[in-house]
Amino acid sequence: MGFAASMSSPPPPLQLSSSSSSSSSSSSSWSKSALFSVTPVSFSPPTGKNAQYRKRLVVLSKRVSPLEEAMRIRRERELQKTVKFRKRPPLRRGRVSPRLPVPDDIPKPPYFGSNELPDISSEHQIHDSEGIVKMRAACELAARVLDNAGKLVRGDSGFHMLVTLPSVTTNEIDRAVHQMIIDAGAYPSPLGYGGFPKSVCTSVNECMCHGIPDSRQLQDGDIINIDVTVYLNGYHGDTSKTFLCGNVNDALMRLVKVTEECLERGIALCKDGASFKKIGKRISEHAEKYGYGVVERFVGHGVGTVFHSEPLILHNRNDRPGIMVEGETFTIEPILTIGSTECITWPDNWTTLTADGSPAAQFEHTILITRTGAEILTKC
Repeated sequence: MGFAASMSSPPPPLQLSSSSSSSSSSSSSWSKSALFSVTPVSFSPPTGKNAQYRKRLVVLSKRVSPLEEAMRIRRERELQKTVKFRKRPPLRRGRVSPRLPVPDDIPKPPYFGSNELPDISSEHQIHDSEGIVKMRAACELAARVLDNAGKLVRGDSGFHMLVTLPSVTTNEIDRAVHQMIIDAGAYPSPLGYGGFPKSVCTSVNECMCHGIPDSRQLQDGDIINIDVTVYLNGYHGDTSKTFLCGNVNDALMRLVKVTEECLERGIALCKDGASFKKIGKRISEHAEKYGYGVVERFVGHGVGTVFHSEPLILHNRNDRPGIMVEGETFTIEPILTIGSTECITWPDNWTTLTADGSPAAQFEHTILITRTGAEILTKC
């Protein structure tokens, strides 16, 4: 992700994919006759002296709309009382060290030197052959840096994911990522973006995204998302992965595994001419099988010479218009939660946590749309 673009006005939850209006108007578009059918059924007791008790039984059958079914799943998830994960102490802000310097000879993105958050560009980023070569180079570097960041603190797990070993601080991860990026002649895209003070995002446990590296040590049983974006030769490459720290319980391991599967399923349906809204539908369907929530506030985005642009990629059910075009690049980066999908943001205006303190996980790739599918540019 680097930075999942945040919708300035979050989309209404769980819209019908057949409607472009808000959820309230979408549900009203279903007529009563479409939702309910009333069938009279005669119930006739034996004739005789009890004949006067003959009754007419009316049976109501309900046809459930996709919106209602999605809302039912959400209510069941929110009301679950037996979520089996060990509640960890809430995150606390550690000491944030000063931002690290970047050599003068390394090209900087246009927002360098400004603390203002850039507007999201309205232009889709569609590349010619030269642009695709440069996108591949930036994305390959981002993937390599992320992989090496994991090597600082990792071993292998049974799920073929990365398992971090406790004791390293997120500030040490930031320093290592920063050095790897500038050694490659690139700029760490998050640094200074809208005033962000670090070169990487490190989001631990209940932190959904945009965690600022600090002096906090990783603890046994933590999960952490490391989010790397690099700016190389005028192009951004953007990727993230959630890592396991030491002895993580089964509930958190499953959350991480399913989140990665959601990303894979979203990518699998991408190709020239495909609808963007199918991504959110596919991700939501898979997440809901396991009772997980899909965060709606943070979205994927176009990426290339500009860090964040259209199209905005919603990971929840939606009816956002638009189709994919060959040569286009964008990110898909779902965030799943065990509990509430509502969030709170710390006073630093970046660090965003689940409102109920439940764990969250995220995975992200930058992809290139081809005629027949999608090429994952940030895959090692």
